[in-house]
Amino acid sequence: MKSILLIGLGRFGKHIAMELNDLGHEVMAVDASEERINDVLPFVTGAQIGDSTNEEFLSSLGVRNFDACIVAIGNDFQSSLETTSLLKELGAKLVVSRAARDVQAKFLLRNGADEVVYPERQLAKWTAIRYSSDHILDYIALDQDHAIFEVDLPADWIGRTIEQIDIRKKYGINILAVKHDGRMDLSVLPSTKLTLRDTLLVLGEYKNLQKCFHL
Repeated sequence: MKSILLIGLGRFGKHIAMELNDLGHEVMAVDASEERINDVLPFVTGAQIGDSTNEEFLSSLGVRNFDACIVAIGNDFQSSLETTSLLKELGAKLVVSRAARDVQAKFLLRNGADEVVYPERQLAKWTAIRYSSDHILDYIALDQDHAIFEVDLPADWIGRTIEQIDIRKKYGINILAVKHDGRMDLSVLPSTKLTLRDTLLVLGEYKNLQKCFHL
């Protein structure tokens, strides 16, 4: 369990609070809006109404004591930048800030952010890839060249074994798991036989995944 300071409780911040709560982490939530604070109270262990660009207020939170500080402010980049800078000056261990554009990311990284996330851009890419193919069920980007895909089983693979399809040798693609009726099987062996309604969790380069599964 980790302790997280979450600043900014718009839609993105609220979803982060909910997910962190589901994962069992302790969350201190901060926002200038009392209404937004009240909305997340069921999902956090503590909350403060205040201005995160105020050094005295931010210092009173004890930012050094948190494992990570997430700046999820989305509609006021100046406040996000000032908050990010103050957190680092006050000794925050890890500062993760939200950006909408590359230029924002550059400023954030220069002014105290250890990492930057692009929620809109990342979701846009996921949506474009997920719904531009009939065979992709889920997708996780690892870097610019590699990804993990959950894909439908090609019809001509039904009844064959992992060894027989041999996509690692042909395409450099690793099968991480086989999902049977919604249940993930990670013990994939060369003798594992593929059946109707199976889906595969595969890891490889984009170009090879596209060739192999005709994406």
